[in-house]
Amino acid sequence: MPEPERLTAVFDLVGPLYRRSYRRVEQDAGAHGLSVGVRAVMVLLREHGPMTVPQLGRAQDLSRQFVQRTVNEAAASGLVESRPNPAHKRSSLIALTESGERRIDGLLEREHAALRALGAGLSDADVAACARVLAHLVDGLEPVHD
Repeated sequence: MPEPERLTAVFDLVGPLYRRSYRRVEQDAGAHGLSVGVRAVMVLLREHGPMTVPQLGRAQDLSRQFVQRTVNEAAASGLVESRPNPAHKRSSLIALTESGERRIDGLLEREHAALRALGAGLSDADVAACARVLAHLVDGLEPVHD
């Protein structure tokens, strides 16, 4: 078991990493007419297919109300659409439009090119170990509800 100080060092790095990456995504997505929140919703829909607003909120550990505002923003831009949900009449499924698919695919291609450069010098094993540690820490922390 690692010493607590070593885990503290991980958390001390996660904060600046998150803030720097958030600002980078904010700049890059914003330059292409997307907010960070809309980008996050679009990535989830691209990966998992149509989802309800509550499902999107749970996946991001965000309130349903915040996600609904983000979905409304994306819908106003023609990036997502509501579809009937056969499992629940009152909770529509949110899906990417064709335009939304093209936008998120283009944005992710640019991001992946930047990440390839950023990851130069790291092995697959390095990244896998890092992901395992971070996943363990996330799983060990209970979600914070307002």
